[in-house]
Amino acid sequence: MTAPTDELTLTERLSHFFESIGADWILYLLLGLLLLSVVVVVERILFFRKNKVDPVTLSKAVIQAVREGGPAKARQQIVGVGGMTGGVLAAALDAWDDGVDSVEEVIAAAISRERILYDRWLPVLGTLGNSAPFIGLFGTVIGILSAFSNLSGPLQGADLKGAVMGSIGEALVATAVGLAVAIPCVVAFNAFKSRIKRMSGDTEAVARLLMAHLKARGRAGSGGAS
Repeated sequence: MTAPTDELTLTERLSHFFESIGADWILYLLLGLLLLSVVVVVERILFFRKNKVDPVTLSKAVIQAVREGGPAKARQQIVGVGGMTGGVLAAALDAWDDGVDSVEEVIAAAISRERILYDRWLPVLGTLGNSAPFIGLFGTVIGILSAFSNLSGPLQGADLKGAVMGSIGEALVATAVGLAVAIPCVVAFNAFKSRIKRMSGDTEAVARLLMAHLKARGRAGSGGAS
């Protein structure tokens, strides 16, 4: 007959470990991630505001300059203009002497380069939006384990009820905080991505409109020369 053993199984050891560390550190972690997301959102808002450009007004000014003085005068219109539109137009005008095919490639490359600047730190928001609920769920699981541990302990009556309800309360708070971190991150991530997509479309349209006027000017110059 085999004698009983007091050795704990791996599951019991892990359960005791999670009960000992509790779920409070999960809440502090989530609050730290919430602060990080706020910093990223504020930084991106300031970046977008600093580089805000009206593409319609800028395109009209640049095209008018092209009509009056060609690419050289158009470059003067975008001096000091920041943002995606300004950077792409500057690159297109700088490459104009290399030919139309070169300008088209430069426009595509410049837009991709500018998008990298606008996408900076957005992966942080995307990661937090996806992972924060699971971190909160982890805290919930720890709280539930503590509740079951109290049920199997020596407490009775009101003391048992208070201990169990306290553990469950911690579990629910962890889930709520995880969602409170994730939802704003997802909203901000989608809003920034949508704005970048719209900005890229506007910039590409302005750049192609500029290229069309430069082509027309080049054909007119060739016709006059012949």
